[in-house]
Amino acid sequence: MIEKTKIAIWMDHSVAHLMDYPADPILTRTIECNFNQEARKETLQHGESTMHNLEQGDQAAYYKELAEIIREYDEVLLFGPTEAKTELYNTFKDNHLYSAIKVEIRTADKMTESQMHAHVKAYFEGGN
Repeated sequence: MIEKTKIAIWMDHSVAHLMDYPADPILTRTIECNFNQEARKETLQHGESTMHNLEQGDQAAYYKELAEIIREYDEVLLFGPTEAKTELYNTFKDNHLYSAIKVEIRTADKMTESQMHAHVKAYFEGGN
């Protein structure tokens, strides 16, 4: 039997922590959205409309990068404190290339890396 490939992603609008499962120890890769507080202050000087457009573009690129990674897996757990996980899911949910991927979305508080790893292990070992 071929083991399903699984990934958990703790995310908010600015950073995503990706954790493959099973792995011992679980390792975390990090992807950051290019639009951060520094970029926000810089572009706000050019006007709120400019800032909003740049933020939307950077957020879309961030979600696209994560969606491309998700395509490589059979099971995905998206968790975190903001609506970013749902926004990401909405970018690919209607795409047939993702139809065979099981995606679970859960709300979770800010966590340390150890807490994230424990959460991922409990989720995948607990049968969801």
